[in-house]
Amino acid sequence: MSNKYVQRDSGSCLMVGGQAVIEGVMMRGNGKVATAVREPGGRITVDVHPVNSISERFPVLKLPFLRGVVALGESLVLGLKSLSYSAQMAGEEDEQLSDTELAGTMIFALALAMVLFVAIPTGAAKLFAEITTDPIALNLMEGVLRLLIFLGYLWGISRMKDIYRVFQYHGAEHKTIHAYEAGGPLTVENVQRFPRLHPRCGTSFLLIVMIVSIFVFAFLGWPDLVTRIVSRILLMPVVAGVSYEFIRLAGRSDNAIVGLATKPGLWLQKLTTNPPADEMVEVAIASLAAVLPEEERVRMGLPAKETEEQTEKSDEATEAQAAAAVSAE
Repeated sequence: MSNKYVQRDSGSCLMVGGQAVIEGVMMRGNGKVATAVREPGGRITVDVHPVNSISERFPVLKLPFLRGVVALGESLVLGLKSLSYSAQMAGEEDEQLSDTELAGTMIFALALAMVLFVAIPTGAAKLFAEITTDPIALNLMEGVLRLLIFLGYLWGISRMKDIYRVFQYHGAEHKTIHAYEAGGPLTVENVQRFPRLHPRCGTSFLLIVMIVSIFVFAFLGWPDLVTRIVSRILLMPVVAGVSYEFIRLAGRSDNAIVGLATKPGLWLQKLTTNPPADEMVEVAIASLAAVLPEEERVRMGLPAKETEEQTEKSDEATEAQAAAAVSAE
């Protein structure tokens, strides 16, 4: 996400994006990334660090369609880093992934996605050759099959117990961003009033990718299997770039046609988001608060950073005193 502002009824606000992680939420905006996690003991820990997009060094990458590819790549990297951090803080991993391990995980995930959503659909589509030999029809059938695999995948993971909690945090992230974009205040009570579905969501983006790919791949002919797989992989950045521009438009447009086009993505989010508990919303608020500039924090009814830091130091001192008392006993 860039530091550009989006309009709201009460003025303007930073464009922020986020992601659910293990027992927490990651938020990105204002040149920073924050990952807030609820530790096993109940305390919320927040990791904040600056982030600079490669497009700042190469402005040409800010052009429409190119910026979508950059945003997707950077989101994958930042998302994996936040997941690694959250797993460690939540007590599920002893240490964070190294850069080498992170790169290996990312390569494996991309390879698995290519097999599941490219190789399998285009390979299985040859079965439709008994119905028709028209290349466009075969490519369209392949696209529909890919979409069905995607929907089945989301439905399957949404039934998993551990993923259910992650999707609750996903709902908390959306509600918090909605509340911020509406002008606040960022309190648990107010945030819970907002919907858990958001038009600028990664789930909606992936659905748009699936739909756009159907039309882009439809006119590639029907060569051998290897050529089909390679052509689809090479054109994936094009598909991602087009899909990203639509998501940007959907996030700031009041056009009725655009709103109607985003409905399927919002419906699909009912699988990937769940109603969050109040303590999950607290984590999402803490994550968003960490990336907001001071004037925005005040406008959202949040405590000043100085006050927050003093409270954290006081909490740490209290914990240290308690530990010392136990040791003395």
